[in-house]
Amino acid sequence: MSLKNTRVLIVDDDKDVLTAVSLLLKPKVKEVHTSYTPETLRSVLSERKFDLLLLDMNFSGAVNTGNEGLFWLRTVREIDPELAVVMITAYGEIDLAVRSLKEGASDFIVKPWRNERLITTLEEIVSNKTDKKENSSGYAPSDIGMIGESTPMRELFHKISKVAPTDANILILGENGTGKELIATAIHKRSLRANKPFVKVDVGALTDTLFESELFGHKKGAFTDARENRIGLIEAANGGTLFLDEIGNITLPQQAKLLSVLQNRCIIRLGTNTPIPVDIRLVTATNVSLADLSDEQRFRKDLIYRINTVELTVPPLRERDTDIELLANHFARLYTDKYLKPNMRLSKDAINKLNDYRFPGNVRELQYAIERAVIMDEDKTITADDIIFSPIEQQNKKSGSSTRDLKDLEQQAIEEALERHKGNISKAAKELGITRTALYRRIEKYGL
Repeated sequence: MSLKNTRVLIVDDDKDVLTAVSLLLKPKVKEVHTSYTPETLRSVLSERKFDLLLLDMNFSGAVNTGNEGLFWLRTVREIDPELAVVMITAYGEIDLAVRSLKEGASDFIVKPWRNERLITTLEEIVSNKTDKKENSSGYAPSDIGMIGESTPMRELFHKISKVAPTDANILILGENGTGKELIATAIHKRSLRANKPFVKVDVGALTDTLFESELFGHKKGAFTDARENRIGLIEAANGGTLFLDEIGNITLPQQAKLLSVLQNRCIIRLGTNTPIPVDIRLVTATNVSLADLSDEQRFRKDLIYRINTVELTVPPLRERDTDIELLANHFARLYTDKYLKPNMRLSKDAINKLNDYRFPGNVRELQYAIERAVIMDEDKTITADDIIFSPIEQQNKKSGSSTRDLKDLEQQAIEEALERHKGNISKAAKELGITRTALYRRIEKYGL
């Protein structure tokens, strides 16, 4: 779809804005519809289909907080989750912009805008929607460096493209094996610090003593094994990006020391009293849920707010079912080249077996399964029998003495969710933690 074939709805209580945007867009799009009040959104969206919505963030003249626009954004997402929404705001603060993106907005524009920039923004959104349907390579149009064309991954790619150029601290959430380090690397490469250091630290593996020594550095003689002066990893990342992996596993005393660095923007090497200024962009990651991090007995809330200017959640592979075949073929090509087994391919039954599996170990488990299959296979075709899933993950997903088949449990969960929500696909999918597309596929699979 091109911009010329696009139907656009504009909702803003400023008639001058409605007039200006209408005049700008009418020669460039198929149809422009305007509304002075958001109360008409439900009826308008039920009567006709739009491709783009330009939505003001403030409709109460006396209270310009953006809350009105965020409320209507959520409403629109419930009515039509596929509708691309561009927020219009007079406020350019990163927190408000990020909030709208978190709530599902495709982009935002700040008043007063440049006409050329507005047109470019709309063209990019339309182009991305087209790429989603046509791109068969599996690589994101934004060249993030990860494979995925599922809706959750494309939404993630778009958020990365918006927040990476800023200096905002980012918290990456996701299960083990989902690719959080790849996301952190992509953020650094797309930032203004791309030519500066990218320093990764697995802080969850550091004891209290090593934590200070590794992060802050030390002076010769500061402790028994300090045989020479050494700069810490925070100082080594000066000017660049510091990536702290497994941030959810650090102790409360370690959290206090890290918070001090973030507040004061300086470190003090062990054995000295001299503050050293540091300029870093902080990216952190954890497999701990945000709800668990909010437990103050486990994690300091003041530190959460410091590290979580922007929150990115990497979806598990079971919510990216359209990506499984893409990833499997990618790993097959990778390992057939590595192990000198050219022209090897995955059979249809192998793909079906992969699609029917829930991958508790996520992309990492898929990668290892394909690597094993390539190594062990003696033919040119990898069949379902060649696909062996990790016994470690199989053990982890056992639940007591239950012998019920996983497919039966999944089907029952879907049936119950649909019944609770009276057939509402969006609400059922949200409760189940999967996308609408994934739920439709399972409904078809189970004949529901």
